[in-house]
This record gives sequence, C-alpha cells and structure tokens, in this order.
Amino acid sequence: MSKEKDDNYWRDKLTPEEFHVCREAGTERPFTGEYWNTFEDGVYRCRCCGEALFHSDAKFEAHCGWPSFDAEASAGVVEERVDNSLGMQRTEIVCAKCNSHLGHVFPDGPTETGLRYCVNSLSVKHDPAKKGAGQ
Repeated sequence: MSKEKDDNYWRDKLTPEEFHVCREAGTERPFTGEYWNTFEDGVYRCRCCGEALFHSDAKFEAHCGWPSFDAEASAGVVEERVDNSLGMQRTEIVCAKCNSHLGHVFPDGPTETGLRYCVNSLSVKHDPAKKGAGQ
C-alpha cells in the first residue's frame, strides 16, 4: 500500500475533523461546510492528495447542505464503493488516488447526467485557478 493510502500517514497532516471525514468516512453536518454554498470558478481538489476531482461548472445547488456536482473532473478520479452503513445501501465515493472519503453519489441529479455527487467540504479544497490550468 502506498503511503498516500495509509491512514497513519494522514494523522499528522489533517485536522481531527478532516481526518474523521477523509479517513474514517465521517460526515460533516449539512449547511456547515466551507463550500456548500459557494460557486466561484475553479477546481475542487482532494484535501489529502490534491487530485483534481470536480470542476466548478459541474457544481449545482442541491438544497441538501453539501457541495453537489453532476460529474467528476475526469473519468476515473472518483471511485465508487457499496456502502451498507446506517441500515441502507448507498454508493460511497472516494478519491481513486488516495482513498480519501468524499461523500456519496445519488441517481437524483437535476442535469442530463442524472447524478448528484454529494461531497463533504472537509474532503476537498477549492483551487480558484481556472480549470485546465495546472490540473
């Protein structure tokens, strides 16, 4: 296992809240995260490894309290996993590069993709650089 996929590697690099969400599949409370209601241009990168995960033009207001996107930045940067926690089946999304928990994806998005990538703000960092620059 690469060090980027090892939770112990991240303990000293993340705040306790970031570690809980990113490495222990926690969830921040709705309407409290830094990016739930921001729509500036740029790229949303993995908080752990910096991988470009979502572009701002894929972000939409889902009224759920978390940043929501209708598509990943490029094919394969987000990995899907079955999540049977909380007595229901959902689809967890993680960064394919470092296994950081991002949130969940749901088939109820309002755009042509039909998807809603529901992401914890603590899992990503907004890079205001124009998409395409330094990805």
